[in-house]
Amino acid sequence: MNRDGAEPVDVARTLREPAPAAAREAIEGGIDREALVTIVGRCTVEYDGRAASRLEPGDRHVMLKPDGAALVHTDEGQQPVNWQPPGCDHGVSLSDGALRIESLRSTPAERLAVTFERIDQVSAFVLADERELAVVGTEEDLRERILEEPALVEPGFTPLATERDTPAGAVDIYGEDSEGRAVVVELKRRRVGPDAVGQLRRYVDALERDLHADATVRGILVAPSVTDRAERLLAEHGLEFVAAEPPER
Repeated sequence: MNRDGAEPVDVARTLREPAPAAAREAIEGGIDREALVTIVGRCTVEYDGRAASRLEPGDRHVMLKPDGAALVHTDEGQQPVNWQPPGCDHGVSLSDGALRIESLRSTPAERLAVTFERIDQVSAFVLADERELAVVGTEEDLRERILEEPALVEPGFTPLATERDTPAGAVDIYGEDSEGRAVVVELKRRRVGPDAVGQLRRYVDALERDLHADATVRGILVAPSVTDRAERLLAEHGLEFVAAEPPER
């Protein structure tokens, strides 16, 4: 067990000269684990967005960060030759047997595509930034902060219960808004993606089935930030987002 009681995490994985299918599997696994993923090999880089560019085949180092940033480096200089900012969605696929990585941004619409004709190494590292760990609290800290100051969710919000059981799991905070409508609040201490939206939606659906037929249940996701894809899913499902962080320890 780790010091926080969680199961141990495989913090580093490296493949040397992997086949494209094995490289895709390793990269997908790293993205799912919110790892820092790096790929070294010979690749072509294409960018479409506010402009368009293409880098012909060359040996490069590609880095995919769990916050959505993507960087393409050569063996010269400190700046990437191409990049995407945090908040993008990473994807990996095989195209005619070649490994292809895409980093997509919705606003503004931008796409960075990297196609590898040779893969020298794929690595995925689960990193812990001690500076961040020293200042960012837990979800429990965030819950206590909201219980002490419910207006952080919205004016008129009244917490009624914590860890309320539903068929879909326990709701972090259950309450009512100023109009008496039921509110499900899901808390996350870090930037979140589509999985958190799906979790919140399941809670809302479960409570709507439990409560009387004409009940309105709102779902609010509280976290420091969300990815662009998560933001789109929130809007599609009629769910809401409030930006808030756990208090500093």
